[in-house]
Formats: sequence, C-alpha cells, structure tokens
Amino acid sequence: MDNADRSDDVRSAGAVEWLESAERYRDDLVRLLRDLIAIPAESCREEARCRRLKQELDRLGFEQVFFDPLGTVVTRIGNGPKVLWMDGHIDTVGVGDPASWEHDPFVGKFENGEIWGRGAVDELPGVVCMAYGAKVLMDRGIPDDLTLYLTASVMEEPSEGLGPDHFLDYIEELGWPKPQAVVLGEPTDMAIYRGQRGRLEAVITLHGRAAHGAQPDLGVNALYRAGEVLADLQKLSGQLGSDPFLGPGTLVASDVECATPSRNAVPDLVRVFVDRRLTLGETPEQALEQLRSLPSLSRDVEGVGPGTVEVVGFQAEAWTGREVRQEKVYPTWVVPESHDLVTAAAKAVEDVLGHPPSIGCWSFSTNGVSTMGRHGIPTVGFAPGLEDLAHTNRERVAVDDLVKATAVYARMSEQFARRAS
Repeated sequence: MDNADRSDDVRSAGAVEWLESAERYRDDLVRLLRDLIAIPAESCREEARCRRLKQELDRLGFEQVFFDPLGTVVTRIGNGPKVLWMDGHIDTVGVGDPASWEHDPFVGKFENGEIWGRGAVDELPGVVCMAYGAKVLMDRGIPDDLTLYLTASVMEEPSEGLGPDHFLDYIEELGWPKPQAVVLGEPTDMAIYRGQRGRLEAVITLHGRAAHGAQPDLGVNALYRAGEVLADLQKLSGQLGSDPFLGPGTLVASDVECATPSRNAVPDLVRVFVDRRLTLGETPEQALEQLRSLPSLSRDVEGVGPGTVEVVGFQAEAWTGREVRQEKVYPTWVVPESHDLVTAAAKAVEDVLGHPPSIGCWSFSTNGVSTMGRHGIPTVGFAPGLEDLAHTNRERVAVDDLVKATAVYARMSEQFARRAS
C-alpha cells in the first residue's frame, strides 16, 4: 500500500469514528428539527421556538442555558482559554402564499430522507446540528482548554448582525471572554464559506405637488419623478464594482411607496427603496454618494426640491420586550483562505466526510457582518442545505447531511481547541 492509500484509509477511519458518534442522535436530530419547523417564528415572534430549543438544550445536560436580554438562546460549555462561538439564527421569514407549497410549511414533512418546511434550510439545521454537535463533543470529553458558546440568534432576517452585536455586549457585562473565532450555521451545502458582500438599504424621497386629476398641469407628479429615478438606478446597476471572489456589487429598486390625496389626484410624495450589495472595494459612503449623484435627483423640479437619499433605519421590539434600533448598513467581510480558522475548519470537514470541502462565499448577507465585519472576529460558515433554497417554498434538507454536519461541528470544536493560539 502506498502513502496515498494509507492516507485515504486513515481518513476513512476518522470519518467512521465521528459519524458513528453523531449517528446515535439521528432520530433526535429529525425530531428536534421537525419540532422547531412546526413552531412559526418570524422575527420578533420567536419566543415559543426559543423556549422549545432551550428545553432541548436543558435535556441534553448543558449546565448554562439561558436567554440573553434580546431573547437569543445562549449555551456555554467548558471553561478553557480558547473560546469558540457557533451561531445560527432561529427566526425565519414568512411563507408567502401557503398554497404554493408542496408540503405544509409548518409540518416538517419527512419524506424520502428529507425534511421540508420553512426554516429547513435557513437556518434551523445549523441550530439543531450545533446543539447535537456540542452533545457529541461532551460525550467524547470536552477539551480542558476549550470554551464553546452556542447561540440561536433572534431577529436576523430583518437586520442581520443585530443578535450577535447584543450578545457581545452582554457577555462583556457578564465578564465572559471574547470569542477568538466564529462558525456560522447559514447554509453552505457542506462547504466552508469565508465571506460575503456587505449591503445597505437606502430610501430615495421625491416630492411633488398635489393637484386634481382633472387638472394635472397644476401639479408636479412625484410618480413621474420616480420613473426617471428608476431609469437612472437601472443604468447605475451596470456600472458597479466587482471582485474575483465575492463577485459584483449589485443594486435593486426593491419597493415603492406612494402618497396621494386620492386615486384621482396627482401624487405628491414617493419613496423608492434600494437594496445595494457591496463587494470588496466598495464602501457604504461611496454607495450613498452614487445614489445622491443620480441626475434625476439633483434637479429642483418646479420648486418642489431635489430628491434626497437616506439610510433606512430598523426599529423593533424583541420578544423579550427589549427595544432595538439599528441603521441598515452591513459591512463586507472576507477571511483569507490561508487563515488558520479556514484551514482548521476545512480539516474538520475532511476528517469527517473523507474529502476536502470546497471553499466559497455566500451571495446573501449573514450575522458575519457583526462577528467579522464590525468586531473583527475571524468567521467561517458551514451547514447543510442549499443556499439557493433559502426563502423559497422548496426548503428542504437531507437527514444524512444533518448527521454529517453534527459530526463536523463536534470535530471543529476539538480541532479549534488543539490548534488555536
């Protein structure tokens, strides 16, 4: 047997060992994921789902399980100097038209080895597998020098990064050590992801002058002004920057709000909402300046003033009653492929699956805007599920991948304890 054959044999043996440890919890993984899917939990209304998860974590024997002031489910395991944080968000978007789903989105249909439903990709599998990965690690013996935080974050869908920002503030109050690395549970289809484009949400406000619909020449139609702006936005969208790894910056006019005295009047106010994705080399300040420089915005049309551009603000009340506010600006972030966290995470996947994973990035935005983007904590992502199925009526995940991901999370934690400085 040559060296390559011996290497493959050792890798396979390691995969069997870790997978066997996770396989014991296959039925528990299915049960918990289906239970969580069955509890509707759109953002700010996650309480029942959070309580069900806490019940499970308590049952698994973790000593420290509680809710932070925002309602995020927090678990702490171990007390070593090497601190790893695994985060998955527990809230989901709505279901749209329930009749468009092949299976009831809140049943957690289990068919042909797959579980269907809202959250079956984005991102309850990460939450469930991280919990049982920690259980596998506890079964095998938590490394003496490891501290592991698990969070099931709330309110990610309307304003990603909000939950982790509050968690980091809270553990500082508690005197807990700051994490040295983060693993996110957003879907990666069992690959390792190491970055994402940033984004901002902006609103363009256009004024007009109201008039009776029978005398439109006496007014200034804000909707017509919006049409010029939309044309300028479409033109700008083809002139944005690009990056070989993250891809191009993008721009979408995502919504329009119109204020008018009646359906037979000239509208006097329109707001155009813009979703702007920022690749490497683009900043929020530059993106806002691009919008403010649109030709259709700079003109004072018949005395009603030029258009204005502002960042959209997010304001809400968490299920705990905590009021939160945040500007909807989310930084771009990338961890170098050579970073020790990326190589250690990839090695953990290889140890379990028997082959090296692909390395990539998300097309959408994640809680990494907080962990790496704002706080500079090296961050990677790993989870089962196809990113392309997120927010669709086809969300589903393979149960075999749940088992594999559980083993990987356990192995990642052990790898981190061994390799982290």
